Amino acid sequence: MDVSVEYATALAATDSPVPTPVCYVQPVSAMSLDELAQHCKEEMRNYCQGKVGDDCYALEIFRRAMRLHDAQAWDVLHQCFSGMVCTWLRRHSKRERAYALDSEENYIAQAFTRLWQASMNNTELKFTSVAAALNYLRASLNGAIMDTLRSYTHANEVPLPEDNDTLYNGEPVTEEPEDPNEVWNVVRSLLSDPREIRLAYLYFHCGLKAREIVHFCPLEFAEVQEVYRLRHNIFKRLTRNAAQIRWRLSCL
Repeated sequence: MDVSVEYATALAATDSPVPTPVCYVQPVSAMSLDELAQHCKEEMRNYCQGKVGDDCYALEIFRRAMRLHDAQAWDVLHQCFSGMVCTWLRRHSKRERAYALDSEENYIAQAFTRLWQASMNNTELKFTSVAAALNYLRASLNGAIMDTLRSYTHANEVPLPEDNDTLYNGEPVTEEPEDPNEVWNVVRSLLSDPREIRLAYLYFHCGLKAREIVHFCPLEFAEVQEVYRLRHNIFKRLTRNAAQIRWRLSCL
C-alpha cells in the first residue's frame, strides 16, 4: 500500500484531529526597542483612524520607560509620540499666547519631563490602554503650557536666583519631605559637572524655562540649544539613577 494512503487510512480510523502547525509569536517583553517602535507607529496610525487594535507595543514602550526607567525607552517614547504632542500643542486654545512665550520644542520637552517626574513620584503609575497613556501625556502638555502662562503673568514677582543661594551651594535645609528643596538636594547629589548643577538648579528648583535661563543668565548660557543639550544629559543621568532617587525620596 502507498505510504500516503496508509497514513490517511490510519487517521480515518482514529478520532484524533490532524495537528495544526503552531506559529511562535514573540512576546513584546522580548522585543527590541527598534521592533517595538516599528509596531507602535502602525498602532498609532490605526488609533488616529479610529480603528480598534492591539495596544501592546505602545504600552510596552511606556512600561519600559516609566516602570523600568530605561533611558533608551524614553528616547523611543519621545520619537514615537512627540509628533502627536506637537499636534496637540498646535490645536491648543492658548497656543498663540504660548508660542509668544516659549518655543514649540521646549513645550514638547516639558510634557515628557512631567511624565518622567510623575513616574518617579508614583512607582505604581501604569496604563492599561494607549488612550489612558495619551490622555496623561496630553494633560502633562497642558500643565506645561498653563504653568508657563502663569509664570509670565507673575514674572515681576519672581526674584532672580543668585550663585550664592544656600540651596544652590548645597546647604542643608529643614523642610517638609514633599518640599521642592528636598527634591533638589537629591537631584544635586547625582550631578558632578558645575554647569549641569547650575542648570538643574535653575530648571528643577527655580522652575525657569530654557528661554528664561538664557535671558536671565546670558553669561552662563548663551543659547537655548545649549540649555536643551545639557538638560537632555541631566535627564538621562537621572533616569539611570531612578531607583536611587525613589529610595532617597521615600526616606525623607
